[in-house]
Parts: sequence; structure tokens; C-alpha cells
Amino acid sequence: MAHDDPTGNRRETVLVPVLPLPDVCLFPESSLGLVVNRAHSMRAVEMAARTGGRLLALAQRDSTSPNAPLRDLHSVGTIALIAEGHALSDGARRVELDGLRRAQAVTLIGTDMLVAEVDLLDEGDPGDEWGGAVEALARYLHAHADLRSFLDQQRRSKEPMSWVNLACQHLPITSTARQRLLDADARERCLKIGRGLDALLRKEQAS
Repeated sequence: MAHDDPTGNRRETVLVPVLPLPDVCLFPESSLGLVVNRAHSMRAVEMAARTGGRLLALAQRDSTSPNAPLRDLHSVGTIALIAEGHALSDGARRVELDGLRRAQAVTLIGTDMLVAEVDLLDEGDPGDEWGGAVEALARYLHAHADLRSFLDQQRRSKEPMSWVNLACQHLPITSTARQRLLDADARERCLKIGRGLDALLRKEQAS
């Protein structure tokens, strides 16, 4: 469904099951493989499989506590498609998620499993900032040939922003910094990752 937000823009709202992610977040045009073994996460994956294969991947705010409230999640995440999944011998499930589009959870419903009403977020135009981010990524990958090979294998889209999103997904940064990148639109994300990559490279070269 679609509705008008306070600025008069049309926004699309959907209902999807929620998959909480500890220590990581998923970006559009990126993929993520993980083992799902918590009961509420298993239910979310099962519901998604029955309703078109889509869910909302949301990072937990405090992934260090096993007793963190189920609703203690960041509001911005990524609508993801379950690309593949299979049961493991211990009862857990291995799933591969393909990130499709950023979304913001407006309402969370449920107790032992969450369903979210979400607004789909517009990435916006990265403008000239995309070029600077890719140049910074090229400088970083020049010093990390193994990472370049890995990102080449992980690339799922020919869209220009896919390189930037892959960098945000896989570079060695904190979970807090990663979430801030996901919160940002395309232009701001390009600015942040470009500066961050150059700072990271300088730090590595100085050590």
C-alpha cells in the first residue's frame, strides 16, 4: 500500500517478518549467509518462505546480551530475499539473504516473532559523491588484493552503488559505524565510506 507522508511525498508501506541480526547488518545489493538457530528467527524465516521469500533484516542494538529484548532493534534495515536455505543436522537453518532495498520499521507486531510495518526508503541520487567513494575503494583494494577478489565474487548487481554497498557490508569497521552507513541515503553513504576508507588505509599504512 502507499500513503502520503507529512512532506506530501508518496511512500510505500509493506508488512514483512523481521529477522534480527547480531553483530552485522545487510545492505542493498549485498548478500549475507548466516545460521539461524533462535526460535523467533526460525519462525521469521519460515513465514517469509511461505509468503514470497522476503523479510526485513534488522540489526540488534545490543548483540552482546543473550537476554536483550526482541524489540531492541535498529529501525532502519534492509528488505531481503531468501536466496537459498537448508536445514542443518542440529535443527538450525542455514540461509543466504540477498539485500534488495532499505526500509524503516514503523510498527513492530508480535511477541515470540516480529512482523514489521515498514516504509520503503528511497536511496536518492548519489550525484558526484559516488565517484569519490569508488576512487577511495579502489585505493583501498589496491592494497588488499584478496578483498578485491572477494568483492568481485560477492557482487550481485551492475548498479553503480553496488560497489559502495559491498564496501559498507564487508570492510572491517564496527557494527555501530556500519549501521550509521545503512541509516544514510546514497549520497551521504558515499561521502562517509569514502572518508572512512581513506582514514582506514592511512591507519593501516602507519601501523
